[in-house]
Amino acid sequence: MNDRKTLENEAAQSTTALGPMIGLAREDFIGAVALLLRETASDPARSLKHARSMGEDMVKIMTGNSDLAPDPKDKRFKDPAWQYNPFFRAGAQYYLAVQKGMSNWLSDLDLDDLERDRANFISNIIIDGLAPTNTLMGNPTAQKRLIDSGGMSLIKGLKNAYEDMVHNKGMVSQVDKRPFKLGENIAISKGSVVLRTEMMELVHYAPTTDEVYEIPQLTIPPQINKMYINDLSPDKSVVKWQVDNGIQTFVISWRNPTKEQGHWDMADYIHSCREAMDAVSAITGSKKVNVSAGCSGGQTAAMLASRMSADKDTLLGALTLMVCVLHPKQNDIEAGSLVSENGMQLARRRAAKKGVIKGDDLARGFAWLRPNDLIWNYVINNYLLGEDPPAFDVLFWNADATNLSASLMGDFLTIFETLAFTKKGEVEMVDHKVDLSKVTSDLFILGGVTDHITPWQACYRSTQLFGSKDVTFVLSQAGHMQAILNPPGNPKAKYFKSKTADHPPAKVEDWLAGTEEVSGSWWPFWMEWVQARSGKKKAASKKLGNAKYKPLDSAPGLYVREER
Repeated sequence: MNDRKTLENEAAQSTTALGPMIGLAREDFIGAVALLLRETASDPARSLKHARSMGEDMVKIMTGNSDLAPDPKDKRFKDPAWQYNPFFRAGAQYYLAVQKGMSNWLSDLDLDDLERDRANFISNIIIDGLAPTNTLMGNPTAQKRLIDSGGMSLIKGLKNAYEDMVHNKGMVSQVDKRPFKLGENIAISKGSVVLRTEMMELVHYAPTTDEVYEIPQLTIPPQINKMYINDLSPDKSVVKWQVDNGIQTFVISWRNPTKEQGHWDMADYIHSCREAMDAVSAITGSKKVNVSAGCSGGQTAAMLASRMSADKDTLLGALTLMVCVLHPKQNDIEAGSLVSENGMQLARRRAAKKGVIKGDDLARGFAWLRPNDLIWNYVINNYLLGEDPPAFDVLFWNADATNLSASLMGDFLTIFETLAFTKKGEVEMVDHKVDLSKVTSDLFILGGVTDHITPWQACYRSTQLFGSKDVTFVLSQAGHMQAILNPPGNPKAKYFKSKTADHPPAKVEDWLAGTEEVSGSWWPFWMEWVQARSGKKKAASKKLGNAKYKPLDSAPGLYVREER
């Protein structure tokens, strides 16, 4: 049904991310379904009209006169049997008739834009679940595999389903975890934990060059995923790229919170980031620390920058924000229409009662927002075809989700609800009035062309929020995590940057009109940008840490190995 590379790419574009979706309550889904039922009952004549039209399509299918055909780009129906076998052709046409009928009915409803988006989103989830390809009886590829394998594909599929029920909490597996071992073939860059607190570990990576730049770089990772995404494999390691280019590299590793630690809030995380920066400064002797961060780590870094600015704290150097939205809008993402104020309040209360939101629950909820890519693809591959899921490093990392403390979730929702980063001192958080216009650090901002989690146009809005005079925006030709993990060597890689060094204009269309396309990875361009803001070169230290911050466990540390 799908080749391995397609499965890998589709899931890699859909990695779990923090956003307004953490405030999505089951009542929001129920409300969207109720909206459809209400509209069905409100105008019986309209419903009868569309039922009659669908009935006409069904008659044409039964008499062999239907011209309904799948979109050639729909990979679910690429098997030749859908075209040449009368049984399967009719099955596909019945499904397409339902899909067409639902689409026509929804377009005829008297809904406002938000209600229409909700109705379309929830109906697509329902329709996707009804696809004949999701069943053995309706999937010709699976039936051929069953015959060709002498029934072994069915046995293997049942075994895979049993393993998921017992060991994966009932969710279909997206990755074969067996080949991956932390510290052996994942996260293998040399380094050491030099600071450990209840909340975090600070990892200092060993230099690989004789000389290093005097200003170090600290990476702040998202709180919902583990930090080794920065050091996934030697050919996909941001850490290795940095140390090989003379950057003194440090990465925070967040601890996976338990229910007892559900009180950890944004202020606690900002305090930890500042504590890490002090350690980095002490170890390197630098009076500046450059910071890079992605996704929710970017929101954390922005809040850190705002707080440091309010405190007139000058330790922060240049700031890199990757695939991070600071000025969200409800229609940025497909599922944004489902989010409601009441749903967010319910989600807050439930999280507070439990102390934490389990990483597995977040991953499950996220998967059902994109069921074709993250559920049905794997039902077909793992259960119907009897194949193992792909062994792919990004998916291994994505499956290694962490819990989210209830208090931090509440703070992220507050940022979303109040648009805190867009206001100049109107919203108080982390013991100060948030105001990014007072942050003057040089900025490098990254977006991904096909990113549906943090759409690049939404990432671009951040260029207008800071008081920085030096702002660079780069657009990577990839999706969410793939936009970041886009190292040199990929022949298809390319990125877009402004032709000038001017401040990015307010309108994203104006920026796009003034860009140039560059072949290759954006990493070398970014590294030149970082190096230009990292001071002079000096001899690399042969030891990690210092007398106060002594080396503890080897990288990637203990906290990434904890499962709770």
